[in-house]
Amino acid sequence: MLPESAAKNSIGLVKPQSADITRPLKLACGAVLPSHKLVFETYGELNAERNNAILICHALSGDHHAAGFHEGDDKPGWWDHYIGPEKPIDSNKFFIVSVNNIGSCFGSTGPTSINPETGEAWGATFPSLRARDWVESQRLLMEHLQITCWAVVIGASLGGMQAMRWSLEHPDMVRHAVVIASAMKLTAQNIAFNEIARRAIKSDPDFCDGNYLQHNKVPARGLALARMIGHVTYLSDELMGQKFGRQLRIGDLIEKNNNPIEFQVESYLNYQGDKFSDAFDANSYILITKMLDYFDLSREYNNDPIAAFGHASCDFLVISFSSDWRFAPERSREITDALIAANKSVSYAEIESDKGHDAFLLPNARYEAALGNYLTRIATQLQGAE
Repeated sequence: MLPESAAKNSIGLVKPQSADITRPLKLACGAVLPSHKLVFETYGELNAERNNAILICHALSGDHHAAGFHEGDDKPGWWDHYIGPEKPIDSNKFFIVSVNNIGSCFGSTGPTSINPETGEAWGATFPSLRARDWVESQRLLMEHLQITCWAVVIGASLGGMQAMRWSLEHPDMVRHAVVIASAMKLTAQNIAFNEIARRAIKSDPDFCDGNYLQHNKVPARGLALARMIGHVTYLSDELMGQKFGRQLRIGDLIEKNNNPIEFQVESYLNYQGDKFSDAFDANSYILITKMLDYFDLSREYNNDPIAAFGHASCDFLVISFSSDWRFAPERSREITDALIAANKSVSYAEIESDKGHDAFLLPNARYEAALGNYLTRIATQLQGAE
């Protein structure tokens, strides 16, 4: 049953699906995965022409559960406000595919999976990844689903990087790319934040050089600290001030391990860190943050983004948020300028928001209208082509 909190236009109850991909996947690092597993969810129906499919690309810590509810859960998927009947990504009009990518830790092949050559978990030995590896794995899932072209590839943050990579790697397999709160490459500051988070994990005595699973340990303290570092960067100063200010926590001021908690923001960050360390894998976090660091859309094109986008043939929608300092609007304007210079069709919207980088997850009327109107036009075009 759906929880009472479920909105009337919710996707409803959903179940994860899985695909065993038996075709070898050669990774950018040179390693080959002879086979791999992908966990995904779908919402809506694939039309008779099989041309209304949307691919949802998750960010760093995301998963396949983007919308609806799992049996027994009180909270919906991470993008539930934007995916569902009559929502911006309308499941009445599109067949929506949300996949958990390789290297993650929610069922798809990654560091917690068994390496068939050793019979033990991959752990820290899982091959390094690039965004193009995620794209190639998604392409194999596309074949599994018998879809020949995505109507739209949508992603925010690292997901937006995947959407751009799709447009270059397989220009004939995507008609529209929606790039939200993203960048063509990380700034030095972003790389620095990621390295601090990784160092926090590796400094945990239970990390065991990445072999913690073999020792039946979890580097929970290091992973919690890494999440706290990341979480602070995803929020804006204004939002943190609105939510917490300098309010003292009411009631018990002594947290576990006798560490005093004075401010509400401290309690909040400790809660977020502990919750994350219970759900995510440390090796996956290290693997994916390095993948973020290495992403550079135009590296193979003599660092010329205009030349890079010259290989794309799809239309683009680029969205940024005014208070996002992790992936600032300047980065999205760089994408837009390069696309214009490459003579590509691109729409750009900068959304006023005080929510920081996390704004892409949260309700915002102008954001909903920009995304929803763009996708409605695509749906109308598809109906006219039937």
